[in-house]
Amino acid sequence: MALCGKASSSTEDTGGRHRERWSSRLAFYFAAVGSAVGFGNVWRFPSLCREYGGGAFFVPYLMALFLIGIPVLTLEISLGQYYQTGDVGAFGSIHKRLRGVGVISVACGYMLVTYYSMLLAWVTNAFFDSFGDNFWAQDEVTGGEANDYFFNEIIGMSTLGSNLRPTRMVGPNAGYSALVWFIIYLCTAFGISWTGRITYITMGLPIILLFVFLGRALTLEGHGDGIKEYIGIWDMSVLSDQPDVWSTAVTQIFFSLSVTFGIMTAYGSHCERTEPAFINSIVISFANSMFSFISGFAVFAALGHLSYLENKEISELPFSGFGLVFASWPVVLGTLDGGEHWIRLLFFDLFLLGLDSAFSFVEGFLVVVQDTTAFQNVKRPVACAVLCLTAYLLSLLYATDAGLIFLDTVDFYINFVMLLVGFFETFSAGWVYGINDQIACLGPKIVFAYIFANFGSVLFASGLWFGLGNDNAVWAGFLGLILLYAASMAYVVYLLKQKIESEPDRWTWKTILYELSFRNVMDLKTELEVYVKWIPTVWAVLMKQFIPHILLILFINLASSDNDKGESLFGHYGTYVAWPYQVLGILIVAFVLVLFLVGLFVPSLYSCLALSEGAIEKQSVNVKDDQKEILVDEEFADEEGQEENPEVEVVD
Repeated sequence: MALCGKASSSTEDTGGRHRERWSSRLAFYFAAVGSAVGFGNVWRFPSLCREYGGGAFFVPYLMALFLIGIPVLTLEISLGQYYQTGDVGAFGSIHKRLRGVGVISVACGYMLVTYYSMLLAWVTNAFFDSFGDNFWAQDEVTGGEANDYFFNEIIGMSTLGSNLRPTRMVGPNAGYSALVWFIIYLCTAFGISWTGRITYITMGLPIILLFVFLGRALTLEGHGDGIKEYIGIWDMSVLSDQPDVWSTAVTQIFFSLSVTFGIMTAYGSHCERTEPAFINSIVISFANSMFSFISGFAVFAALGHLSYLENKEISELPFSGFGLVFASWPVVLGTLDGGEHWIRLLFFDLFLLGLDSAFSFVEGFLVVVQDTTAFQNVKRPVACAVLCLTAYLLSLLYATDAGLIFLDTVDFYINFVMLLVGFFETFSAGWVYGINDQIACLGPKIVFAYIFANFGSVLFASGLWFGLGNDNAVWAGFLGLILLYAASMAYVVYLLKQKIESEPDRWTWKTILYELSFRNVMDLKTELEVYVKWIPTVWAVLMKQFIPHILLILFINLASSDNDKGESLFGHYGTYVAWPYQVLGILIVAFVLVLFLVGLFVPSLYSCLALSEGAIEKQSVNVKDDQKEILVDEEFADEEGQEENPEVEVVD
């Protein structure tokens, strides 16, 4: 009897298509961790800890990591490995109406890289500027003065008027952006194995430099006070007094792990299909979080020294975002022996940190483009050149003197998109996968009533939680959630009882509840495990019964958050004027929703973006044949007493 085993060539498992592989698992780790680790690990994570109760921020952060981040990362890498394609092909393989999920994920990443590249351009500008007068290394320069220098001279905001609307293009930043995009092109145009080797430098060197900066910072006077501000204070009240901390923690995890951008699906598609996807996800997640955690010590130890020098509280210093990496930290380094060289080393380190994150966004989009029927024959260097040139032109918006305002606004609205993409991805895996079989088995009334019980109750409760705006909102929300869920489930149970009575030989309460609650997602887990190896059962439970619900709540929470004036942040972010900033942000969210809805209602419009249907069909058939033949062989072995480990023959 022939069994399906592991294929030895890259074309046998990909429907006859050649798929370039990582040169080694280590190369994949470096590329994936390099994508995950970026500017946010250095300046955003430590500042969030300081802003949200010090060590208390680790509570929502770790919960988001283990309950949402790692499962979503596992999903993306597994789908990439299993289907050997990017997000559009992977989610389109679950259901053709879900191609839009893949489209919006790579669109989100592509929009983000247009402003992320400008961050690299500002770093490059600061690096070359440090070879001139090196403002940061001058005597008695304060963090505030360095902060002003960065905003006015490096970004070029000195010409902005009171309305903060753009008035000019900042030539040096436009030029440095062109240089950045040329380097990104060189890193991505020549294949995934070339990209993997580059990450040995772009990720490996920043790890070494992190410990260099940490070791030096720990020798400075006042470092202990800085570390205390980072993690020595645990203000647990922020977890209830500032509910946006939960949404912030999740978006930090999404940003930091590079999920919901199509990157990890693309990177996973270049792995061998038999790579242990869950174990790889654990390695990537822990490496990323450890880099963030250690960066916090390096950053706040340096801030503690600056606080000592200026005789100020750390809270009075620029300790977050741009003020940290372009003001406070360089000023501290400038006080050391050979300070100008330490400052240049910092900017060089930041450039490397951002570079592999930037080209990973391009890789995610590039994989989707090359895995389409429309562009699969376009040479990679040509496709990469078009993507990079287009992204460069779009990035010029951020090269204006109002570039930082545009960046801050778009970055805020991208948070909405990320939560939406995360919800759609997990809902697709946990609820849409196998839904046609579920409807055929149980009937549409039962299936859709159960979906309403889960998500209708969440929507109703969220309306109470975030809409009432008084002290009773929390209890009212939980009460509404319980009552509506209970009423809806009572109707579901009634329908299930009728189903059991009509087919008593087929159903028991145990089998029908399992069929409704977990069967489809457990089937997905089993199907993926044929190639990507073991995935824990708790992953399937979270994907079905927890993550989509939580992401929907967090999206509504973020959308209903208010600014200092009591106005909704959505449409009034940062007190920036409506035109062009708020309008641009709202249009981005609307654009993403339209892209998804087009795929949902008119899936044929995305058929040109789908992987060859024959290739996907062949892959799915091969996997199902594997499962069937393995089961048949096990039964035959039990009945006939065959040897436990029969010889494996590869079936094409």
